[in-house]
Amino acid sequence: MRYGIVTIAVLALAFAGTAARAADSRHPDWPCTQAKVPDISLAAVWAGPPLDDVQNKWKDDAKVSALVSKLAARKTPLEQAEKSVKEFLAASASDKTTNAKLLFAGLFDTLNAQRSSVMNGLERVSRKQREAADKIREDTLQLQALQGATPPDETKVEALSNQLIWETRIFEDRRKVVRFVCEVPTAIDQRLFALGRVIQQEME
Repeated sequence: MRYGIVTIAVLALAFAGTAARAADSRHPDWPCTQAKVPDISLAAVWAGPPLDDVQNKWKDDAKVSALVSKLAARKTPLEQAEKSVKEFLAASASDKTTNAKLLFAGLFDTLNAQRSSVMNGLERVSRKQREAADKIREDTLQLQALQGATPPDETKVEALSNQLIWETRIFEDRRKVVRFVCEVPTAIDQRLFALGRVIQQEME
């Protein structure tokens, strides 16, 4: 039992020491190894005609708005999304350029908003992880103090060791989720770039 308690304490301190560390000091709550880029640059994903004249009009077009929602959803396979873009623009006839610009303006706004939401969520979890690490560290020190008492209060030692097991499990589960979600902003970037490329190709 004593060895198990010591092991728990060591693991807890290790987990606390690996709490989310910012890769970039400008963004202290950013938990990902990937650099934080707050917004997608339009110039990085669109080489087509200027969108100034359609910037806020895509929401007023029911067909475009519905298609944007479908294309922006991550559950829609990219291949299917690209096919939907081609079909929509092929049926646009003389309005193809305008519809193409409206479609991309909608995708740009929607995917940027999705991306910001994911990134804000990651930073909230990062702050929770930091608080959790502090709690693990405090409970570990308390456990070590209880363990070193003469005689040790086995009831308190067992209760706190069980609490630490639970706290470290939650911490590690969150860490795994964060590592997975850190890939989402990049996936959104890639989706927007791919769909923008198809839209531009269909305009030519």
